[in-house]
Amino acid sequence: MYPDQFLKVKVLSSYVKNNQEFIEEIAVVKSIPDDLATKELLNSKGDELVYHTSHKDIVLKIREGVGLRRFEVHENQV
Repeated sequence: MYPDQFLKVKVLSSYVKNNQEFIEEIAVVKSIPDDLATKELLNSKGDELVYHTSHKDIVLKIREGVGLRRFEVHENQV
């Protein structure tokens, strides 16, 4: 139905095995133009993700302990 394009999808069913999440069932939320795919991905939350239909399967690597590094800048630093 959506050949060779980006889609925003909602995950309905998945399972985890060997630090990977295998997506079994999805619902299409909307089609996304190529130039907006990165923006949509960054704005996706929870069980929504951006997927390109050129890939047969959706498999996500699970990374633990991912976070942002923070450093403080003091007045006297250049």
